[in-house]
Amino acid sequence: MAIMEYNLFKQILNETIFEKSKADLLEKISISPNRYVGLFRPTKPKAKILQNLLQSHEIRFGDAFEIIIEEYLKIIECNILPKQFINNNGEVLKIDQCFRKKDKVFFIEQKIRDDHDSTKKRGQIQNFEKKLNVMLTKYEENKLVGVFYFIDPVLVKNKNYYSKELSKITNDYNVETHIFYGKALFDYLGYSDIWDEILEYLATWKEEIPDLPEISFDLDALHTFEEIKDLKPLVFRKLLENDEVYNEIVLTLFPEKETLKLLHQYYSQKQETIYKTILTKLNERLKSNIDDNKKLPETNVLRDEHNNANSNS
Repeated sequence: MAIMEYNLFKQILNETIFEKSKADLLEKISISPNRYVGLFRPTKPKAKILQNLLQSHEIRFGDAFEIIIEEYLKIIECNILPKQFINNNGEVLKIDQCFRKKDKVFFIEQKIRDDHDSTKKRGQIQNFEKKLNVMLTKYEENKLVGVFYFIDPVLVKNKNYYSKELSKITNDYNVETHIFYGKALFDYLGYSDIWDEILEYLATWKEEIPDLPEISFDLDALHTFEEIKDLKPLVFRKLLENDEVYNEIVLTLFPEKETLKLLHQYYSQKQETIYKTILTKLNERLKSNIDDNKKLPETNVLRDEHNNANSNS
């Protein structure tokens, strides 16, 4: 019998990893276009875009697993506790997992794999101790359990270092600490079957996803439009004003210009000056493609904007 439904597992991964990745990419390009174009680059823009998407998906994979693990904790009736705190210095600290099980309060620093270099591994311990200190202002020391958890059990690069440092923390603070890899966390919690299900679901999901991200955002223009339409105007101003960026990057992402046409229609309903500026730039870019006598496809959002404008006039 399934502990979590596979469809929920898949939904968390797909929404967290792939949703908003297009918007994030456009923001990054607008901030640092020289990272994507120029002679002093060993890759062409298309390869750089693909590399960026792959890196983004790797980061978001870790974010997705924070949600997945929390969902499993809820299923096994752990009481999820607040995960964001402010320490005495006004610094905001976010804990990956924080929950109560029976009479213990657990806080977990969760990473996909243990592959940090020497500088980052020291930073991980310092960060853990910071969070322990703020947790001690909320909970009794004999009730706390601090955990370093690495999901991938294959890489154990810094296990000896972390174990030694956590042992010092246990002695100095009188707080129970552990380092777990893969299945070991669920063995400790008494729910080993969760790990077997995670492995099964992850293998199934990886069979379903494409080998590489699709870099033509026009393949699903309406979906892309809905994702990017409310980005800050600065993003589109930057993307449209530079010929090299437009020709080498924007046209790589929007080769059919279908999404750009939808943006053109959307911005034509805006009254602010900056949107009119962007509309002028879009007109210049699309002048050979926009047919004034041909109605562009509308989304629900576009229809709503149009209806609201009529009702207010």
